[in-house]
Amino acid sequence: MTAGVHATARIEARDDGRGGTALPVLEGNGPLALRRVRASGREARVMLVGAMSGPLGGDRFAVEAEAGPGARLHLGSAAATIALPGQAKGEAHYDVRLKVAAGAELHWLPEQLISAGGSELCVSSHIELAPGARLVFREEQVLGRAGEEPGRLTSRLTVRLDGRPLLDQELSCGPGAPGGWDGRAVLAGHRALGQLVVVRPEFAQEAPSARMLGEYAALTPLAGPAVLVSALAPDARLLRRVLDEAVAILG
Repeated sequence: MTAGVHATARIEARDDGRGGTALPVLEGNGPLALRRVRASGREARVMLVGAMSGPLGGDRFAVEAEAGPGARLHLGSAAATIALPGQAKGEAHYDVRLKVAAGAELHWLPEQLISAGGSELCVSSHIELAPGARLVFREEQVLGRAGEEPGRLTSRLTVRLDGRPLLDQELSCGPGAPGGWDGRAVLAGHRALGQLVVVRPEFAQEAPSARMLGEYAALTPLAGPAVLVSALAPDARLLRRVLDEAVAILG
């Protein structure tokens, strides 16, 4: 059995004291390369650039980012991430760990994750927020490429605010997932699914009201200064349109 690739990207953002955001830590290895790109105002913008294909079977990738007090950090990716079968047996793992301090703001807006046929991927996103932190977190997953059955994908998202759970949910799709994952009560035959989590201190006083955002998308206030938008679509393009409209509604 061939060993998988292990790689970690680390980003640390700090208020530079001059009206901007510094990046004292910006390091990636193996397939996870990081590039600082042009931004405006106080924000620092970082792009995750895949230097290799993957994750493949047996790989373990991780992205760790921290925004300190007063920092403004925007994280994106240059292209979609494609989970592929590899020579190594077993699941691949992709972990995202975000930490946002009081008065800081972090936007996690990568391109889609595609679960290619024959792949096995476990995605885990864990977010720790201090009181007064601001967050925009978008997650988009596409089950299979054009004309292809999906791989096995398990995804868990946990968000904690001041040490208390704000959101904790898990979904498994594809071969070997619990029965009914493709049924009307879950994906209803769709192959693109996504969610948007927005946390803002002002939502504690006046949160957006629950509403439908089309036939297969809904905005739901959470038990805290946050809202969750969950959406299904037949393809990645339409999914992005729905989530972009949700961002515009939330301002």
